[in-house]
Amino acid sequence: MELQRLRVVFRAALELPDDAVVDSLEYRGTEKWDSLAHMALVAAVEDEFDVMLDTDEVIDLSSFDRARQILEKHGVVLTD
Repeated sequence: MELQRLRVVFRAALELPDDAVVDSLEYRGTEKWDSLAHMALVAAVEDEFDVMLDTDEVIDLSSFDRARQILEKHGVVLTD
């Protein structure tokens, strides 16, 4: 269920359709994911999962999969 929450966050922050597949999405993999959208995505991830990403993690959040890994490092269990 948590993984679905992350999908919803990605779609909302990047202004993608509700049915957009985001699991394989990477930074600049869509025109919607530019530097401004990246910061909106970071803020949305932090808010939704109640975490605070450090600067290296913000920079490293370069894909959906990497976001999952970063959240797991913060103790967020992401299951489908």
